[in-house]
Amino acid sequence: MKTEGLARQQVLREMMDLAMGRANDAVKLAYLDQDGLGQIDGLDLRCLTEFKRSSNGAVEVKLTDRVAVLEKLLEQQKAEEDGLGAFLEAMDRPAAPEGMCSQR
Repeated sequence: MKTEGLARQQVLREMMDLAMGRANDAVKLAYLDQDGLGQIDGLDLRCLTEFKRSSNGAVEVKLTDRVAVLEKLLEQQKAEEDGLGAFLEAMDRPAAPEGMCSQR
């Protein structure tokens, strides 16, 4: 159960990195020539979703949709708040008499 929470936090952190990440290295990639290909491993390309270079040298770069990622993060935050609210409501309910199940 603890690892699920950890994995979830890692996913949320990665989503935040995508939403707030910089595109500098994607631009550097567009300008690399054959001699600079060894630099690719050192570039942070997490926000890069598509890269095309045509035979005439034109480059097309597509990046992560930041708005979509932020919307998903907000949905997760709202779900957490709703879950916390339900938990707190349940804690405020009077306890059932001993030997009886609580009614919902």
